[in-house]
Amino acid sequence: MMAPMAVAKHDRTRSGSSTPLPPRARAVWGPWLILAGLVLAALNLRPAIASLGPMLEEVRADLGMSGTTAGLLTSVPPLCFGVFGLTAPRLTRRLGPVAVMLGAMAAICGGLVLRSVAGGVPVFLAATAVALAGIAIGNVLMPVLVKRYFPDRMGPVTSVYSTGFAVGTSAAAALTIPLAGLFGGGWRAGLGLWAGVAALGVLPWLAALLQGRREPAAPAAPDGPAAAAAAAAAGPAPRPSRSPTAWWLALFFGLQSTSAYVIMGWLPQIFRDAGVPATSAGVMLAVAMGVSVPLSLVLPQAAARMRRQGPLVALLGVFALAGYAGLWVAPEGGAWVWSVFLGIANCAFPVALTMIGLRARTSAGVARLSAFAQSTGYLLCVPGPVLVGMLNEATGGWHAPLALMTALTVAQIAAGVLAGRDRYLEDEAAAVPAPGR
Repeated sequence: MMAPMAVAKHDRTRSGSSTPLPPRARAVWGPWLILAGLVLAALNLRPAIASLGPMLEEVRADLGMSGTTAGLLTSVPPLCFGVFGLTAPRLTRRLGPVAVMLGAMAAICGGLVLRSVAGGVPVFLAATAVALAGIAIGNVLMPVLVKRYFPDRMGPVTSVYSTGFAVGTSAAAALTIPLAGLFGGGWRAGLGLWAGVAALGVLPWLAALLQGRREPAAPAAPDGPAAAAAAAAAGPAPRPSRSPTAWWLALFFGLQSTSAYVIMGWLPQIFRDAGVPATSAGVMLAVAMGVSVPLSLVLPQAAARMRRQGPLVALLGVFALAGYAGLWVAPEGGAWVWSVFLGIANCAFPVALTMIGLRARTSAGVARLSAFAQSTGYLLCVPGPVLVGMLNEATGGWHAPLALMTALTVAQIAAGVLAGRDRYLEDEAAAVPAPGR
């Protein structure tokens, strides 16, 4: 499928400049190696989070963790994504995306290992933070790597790694408890086994980095003719904060992330409060997460073929509105339908990742846009799940939280339509005078 395509047009030298790969390097750095790295990275960017929920009760009992600390663990991932993700562009400029992705995967693996042997709450929290830092940097780098190594196949490759996100999330949520029982060792085995998957994710990036260092440097070259013209016109790497599209994309990313975390965190409880048995409520969440697996193969490709992604964003938003309306009117009677609708709506995530790659002309622009949109977006989504819980506690029901999510979904559609216009970061940033000029 990918074998004929030209892959890496350039990589980083030790000084951080862009250099084209010589022919022998391109042969060794075939698309399968990079693609395997992207898929394995995607598989490892959610299990550290999704595996903790099923075993949180056992972790709390064993480590003597307070309820406040446990609540923090469920809300801290987007905060860490927002904070640590901001470091990715600077690291990439200095070390290159392959080396930084290698470090991110090593951090995930090391954090998971340390977490599984933690003897107290401080070590457990520190290890979790290390893993989340690796995930945050990996989140930002995925669109950058696709733009750099697969500039002509962004839709298909984004589809492949988006499916990896969905599979990793679903597998960690569904298999952690059975694997812990199979191998023994309680929660430590259940959480620690995912470090083995992370170790596999290190290998292709290590191979790519070692091969790249053996190759001689070559004269600098741009990402392509169009990118060269854009880079020449824009001058230094563009600042996303000067681009209206970057702000709309950040808002869209934040709102769709809010919806995803609310669904993951609260959907089973909504069903249980409506009379659905606990086991069935868990199955409903698995259905919502599983729906995104096949759709993640299709929607990024569809988005990449569209000049404007607004219609697709609006369609996904309509499914979210229908799902929230169903939970309001008949949460128990239509549980399967509402779960499927909300699962479809969650596919705004791979569409958002695709849009990040489409809204910049160069890999440097994608690096900055990805860090800005994801970091800002994740920080914006931090209050959402907490506010939903507060509204539920204050009102004793789910109508107020569902009304809030409906309003946020309308805003998400509007932001996504504006972010999906056929515009580029470099063009908008260059058109806005820098402060002081």
